[in-house]
Amino acid sequence: MTTSTTIAATNATNATNATRTATVNIAELLREHAAAHPDQPAIVDTFRGNERITTFGQLERTVQQASALLWETGLRAGDTVLVLQPMSAELYSVLIALFRSGLVAMLVDPAAGREHVERCCALARPRAFIGSSKAHLLRAFVPALRAIPRQLVIGAYPFPVPGAIPWSRAASLAPRDTIVADDSDAPALLTFTSGSTGQPKAMLRSHRFLLAQHRILAQNFPGQQGEISLTTLPVFVLADLASGLTSLIAAGDLRHPARIAPAPVLAQLRKYRPVRASASPAFWERIAAYCEHHHQVLPESLESLYAGGAPVFPPLLQRLQAIAPQARVVSVYGSTEAEPIAHIGYGECRTGDMAQMRLGCGLLAGAPVPEIQARILRNQWGTAIGSCTAEEFAAHCLPFGEPGEIVVSGEHVSTGYLDGAGDEETKFTVDGVVWHRTGDMGYLDAAGRLWLLGRCSAQIQDARGTLYPFAVECALSWEPKIQRAAAVAYRGRRLLVIETRGRLSSKRIHALVGWAEFDAIWRCRHIPVDARHNAKIDYPALRRLLAKREKQVQRLSVRRTTKPASVG
Repeated sequence: MTTSTTIAATNATNATNATRTATVNIAELLREHAAAHPDQPAIVDTFRGNERITTFGQLERTVQQASALLWETGLRAGDTVLVLQPMSAELYSVLIALFRSGLVAMLVDPAAGREHVERCCALARPRAFIGSSKAHLLRAFVPALRAIPRQLVIGAYPFPVPGAIPWSRAASLAPRDTIVADDSDAPALLTFTSGSTGQPKAMLRSHRFLLAQHRILAQNFPGQQGEISLTTLPVFVLADLASGLTSLIAAGDLRHPARIAPAPVLAQLRKYRPVRASASPAFWERIAAYCEHHHQVLPESLESLYAGGAPVFPPLLQRLQAIAPQARVVSVYGSTEAEPIAHIGYGECRTGDMAQMRLGCGLLAGAPVPEIQARILRNQWGTAIGSCTAEEFAAHCLPFGEPGEIVVSGEHVSTGYLDGAGDEETKFTVDGVVWHRTGDMGYLDAAGRLWLLGRCSAQIQDARGTLYPFAVECALSWEPKIQRAAAVAYRGRRLLVIETRGRLSSKRIHALVGWAEFDAIWRCRHIPVDARHNAKIDYPALRRLLAKREKQVQRLSVRRTTKPASVG
């Protein structure tokens, strides 16, 4: 069976619980906006230090010519195309042209490393590679990229790429207006989980899925035609374009949000005065720190600030509210397989919620969105569930307040991975309806709000009971001298690892998390985080770091006194 056939077969199950809409291909929405508002800016981005404005009309013509180039190159509906291009007008003209042509756009995060790119290419075997000249440098180090039959390069800066078809060739071709996909279950977008704990899983979104996700994002985070939306999240730009919003792509290297330069972004905000903005917490940390240091506030035009893609702790929301007092500051919880799941505004926390989060009760993620079903199962992560009846499912669901696995179902929830790899671990059916196991621990409170306790695989169980490392991370997020914190079970001991901004006494740490009963505290110069959002603790990498510092860590453990913890 060919890869294209496999992809199509994988997506055939996506129709299980979906309602057909008049629009079949998400590219149709872009064509409609171009016809109705050709002169409205669609994308504002930065190219070689200069700002560019691309209107919906210009974007549509570019997409039509790009579709002609893809056809001339020999690509046909169902073929998979790897795209490695920074967030820009070019990226979205490529993606929309691929959707329009019935091709599958494959996105891989190069920041995750060469091995990750190699594994992803081995899973999907793309028929073409479209990327910047810098992206094509990876061909020298990743054999799987060299094996891709067709190579297309976007721009010749900073150097030409011999043997690659220049993307600029599209400008000389007659526009191709055909929208190929006539089936909303046809595959459209292929992305990958990080694979930090093993083999990455390939998640395939159909046109139906993208349309459902767009609709649900629009309903929960509404915007008006022509409004300006600043974003750093690639899939959110697609949703904004589909809603007729102007996407202002934040200036800087968005592959590394924790290193973004705040000044150019703030200049964009003042110049274009967007109504809303969405970004990862690491990005917002940089913006907040800059504004606090320079005694600045964000423009009054901002009505909504969204933070998501990684854990968003309340102190960050509080800081954002201080620099944007007029805005609704919102934390969004979701995953690659289900976005969004829940959200909450900073001002919507109830009396006592903050105290509970400080005391190790987890992170309040808010009420699940109306379009999703969320339940808590008895934790059996690592054991396949398979299929069950509604009665059997109900018997395994936990009541309010009891922690367990978070499972979800809905039209915008993935029903399976490419070739089924990972389905047994993360999917099960209830009377034929597919449910997704998020791999996160949590519970629902009496008000139906979702609280997060971290990854199922990360919890610590010992003679003293169960400890959720994520709850420790959340509780310590209020301490300004702690940059980042992680809790691990190491050599039979509970170990707290902290990355600090200054000296911090053991007495102060015990006052904050004495309930966690740590055996030792290790001060670390830098706690590893994920490559994509620069915010999630990379626990496998942290364990490797601990192994390297084995002697130092062991000295901390054996030096324990009658005090709650020792500090190194």
